[in-house]
Amino acid sequence: MAAAARVIAIAGYSAAAASSCLLIKTPFALQRCSNGLRFNNVRRSSKRLFSCNAIYNPQVQIKQEGQPETLDYRVFFEDTSGKKISPWHDVPLHLGDGVFSFIVEIPKESGAKMEVATDELYTPIKQDTKKGKLRYYPYNINWNYGLLPQTWEDPSLANSEVEGAFGDNDPVDVVEIGESRRKIGDILKVKPLAALAMIDEGELDWKIVAISLDDPSASLVNDIDDVEKHFPGTLTAIRDWFRDYKIPDGKPANKFGLGNKAANKDYALKVITETNESWAKLVKRSIPAGELSLV
Repeated sequence: MAAAARVIAIAGYSAAAASSCLLIKTPFALQRCSNGLRFNNVRRSSKRLFSCNAIYNPQVQIKQEGQPETLDYRVFFEDTSGKKISPWHDVPLHLGDGVFSFIVEIPKESGAKMEVATDELYTPIKQDTKKGKLRYYPYNINWNYGLLPQTWEDPSLANSEVEGAFGDNDPVDVVEIGESRRKIGDILKVKPLAALAMIDEGELDWKIVAISLDDPSASLVNDIDDVEKHFPGTLTAIRDWFRDYKIPDGKPANKFGLGNKAANKDYALKVITETNESWAKLVKRSIPAGELSLV
């Protein structure tokens, strides 16, 4: 099946329907109906989002292969039939009403550098390597960390607002600030709150700050000012953590664009929309995929 007409899975739901993908002018919202869930259009933005208009086998199962902290360890995603799906391509980004899917790669207070393997079939989560050795952060990350599915930072696209930096060829990263420690492969519903424009060795590597909807503080935070009010110092701590984490390995500190400050929710939504559009071009093969897996 072509990458732009793939089967979609969402964790935790129980409907079944055929799936097709298309460019749409408005995002979708989920509503319950007599035979499960359906998508309804919700007018929230004039931006075009690439998404899917139905879901199929919307139960996602996690299958681990190999032992953790080994080179062979992989965390695959499967539907209820046991068919492998891609957490990057097959989990829908937009869930409607400003809510997005977030896939946990690295649980908070852990140090193994886990990531979606964008160059492997079905893009499982694995531990990153360097020179054949497993990579670890020099100190634990203090938040749940992962990606927004169906986004891509185009390495051929220079961002004029962030020092002309080119995308890092990966999905957009998310820093989830809720209180619970999540598990590798968890799919959470989150709302974006802010964005940090990290520049890593000249590449633009967006960090979307978000909170899971099931967090006790979720109703209190809806934009960047609320983060400062209810999670004081968190945005600075996130920036400083990502600025400095490579220094113990003898590398220079990372830089940040946009005046070295976090941008607000509207800017974060703009980043998500633009990188979703880039992903759409990628899976439609209007942009060369290189070594990236579109399966």
